[in-house]
Order: sequence, then C-alpha cells, then structure tokens
Amino acid sequence: MASKILFGTAGVPISTKSRDSVSGIKRVRELGLDAMELEFVRGVSMGQETAKKVAKTAMEENIVLSVHAPYYINLNSEDAKKKQASKKRIWDSMEIGNICGAQTVTFHPAFYGTGSKEECMKEVENALNELADKAREKGFGVKLAPETTGKNSVFGSLDETVELCRRVKGILPMPDFAHLHARCNGCLKKKQDFVKLIEKIPRKYLGELHMHASGINYSEKGERNHLTMEESDFNYKAMLEALKAKRVSGVIICESPNIEKDALLMKKFWEKL
Repeated sequence: MASKILFGTAGVPISTKSRDSVSGIKRVRELGLDAMELEFVRGVSMGQETAKKVAKTAMEENIVLSVHAPYYINLNSEDAKKKQASKKRIWDSMEIGNICGAQTVTFHPAFYGTGSKEECMKEVENALNELADKAREKGFGVKLAPETTGKNSVFGSLDETVELCRRVKGILPMPDFAHLHARCNGCLKKKQDFVKLIEKIPRKYLGELHMHASGINYSEKGERNHLTMEESDFNYKAMLEALKAKRVSGVIICESPNIEKDALLMKKFWEKL
C-alpha cells in the first residue's frame, strides 16, 4: 500500500487574521495543508461549545486534528500533587480533544528525577494505564501519544517511547524527528539514519503515525530551541525519503517558527517523491 502523509501546523497558522482555532482550521485548508495541532501548551482553556464548533469546522474542511497537552507535565514527580496535576492536564486535554474530534493527544511524559530510568518508566506506565483505561471506559476516540523528547536528561528516547507503547494498551508513539536529531547531537544526517529509527517502531503503528518535524538548534546536551528548516541542519528531505521507503502513513505537524511555510515546504517535497 502506498504511503500517505498529511502535513499541518502546530497551532493556528501565522498568517491567520483571527487567532482562534476555527479560523486557524479554515486557514490551514486555504493554504493547501491537511492537519492542525491544537496547542493547549499553557493550559486547557477551550470550552465544550467551542470544541464542538472546532469539530464541525474540521469535518467541513476535511482537516485532521490533534492536540498538544500542556508543557508542564511530569508523571514521575516526587511531589504527589504535581503528579496528580500532570494527570489532570492530560485528562483535560483528552476530554476537550475528544469533543474536537482530535485523533491524538501528545505530551512530554516525565523527567528522570533521582531514581533509575526503569523506575521513571514504571511511574509513567502506571499513570498512562490509568488514563487510557479511563478513556476507554468513556468511549473516547482520541488516543494518547507520548512524544519523543530532545534532551538526554528527559524521559523520552525513541526506545523508551516504543517500550511505553508496548506496556500500555491503546497508546501510540509520537516521534519528533527534530527532537531525536537534537537528542543524539545531530546524528540524523542521511536517509539511512532515519530508516534505522523508523525500523525501531513496530509496523502496526506505521499506518497511522503522528509525527513532529522542524528545524532545531542543539548542543551536546540536546535541544535548545526550534528553528526554521532553512536555519537548521535538520535534513527534512532525508526524513521524508525514509518515510516513503518504509511506506509510513500518517500526519506530520511542523513546529518550526514559520509553521505554514515549512509545512508547505515538506508537503511539496513529499509530492515529488
């Protein structure tokens, strides 16, 4: 089966006149893109009525939606209140994301803390099992998608993310290829480098893979900040060639500072492959 990738923006496109999500979805369609990630990064402030309008607009415009949960999440916090607050932020994102008709809710799961990496894994696993079970009981269509992270000091290597998905029923890996490039201090240079990464992801996920991509600034410690593709050494062409070679289908959300320009850059290259 031929691979099909949809391309979209992390949030409302910069060129959107009105900064609300409904206008953003319409602008995504005008631009010729296919998807938009709803950014709940500072908290879930969208109400249910707005979420219903978002769902209706996305359906009318044929735009695939996903959600990014708030940034401050640490399912491995030693502070029980912070851990509970982290679970609530994810759950609130799932509730509203489900009303919006989003396919996935992505998030940065945890910091390693003072314990071992396996202890961190177990804490994250327990929290996500609780959330995934609750979502199934409610009949939610939206799925949890833990994201790979850009620093070696933070939980979220590709191996950890794939293992987490093996342990927790019904969740999906969210590879952020720019983060993975930063995490290994710029090791993703050519098509085969990306192929090796994709081969770590079980085949069952590759027909509906949600991904992030952007330019990235990094050091030996990992991610510093996102850049445009033009400013970065991130080889988006090699990434797309590898995805095509491995017959991956899904959605790529662009997190560059110029989200729509780089999303369109990737889509145009993809269409030539």
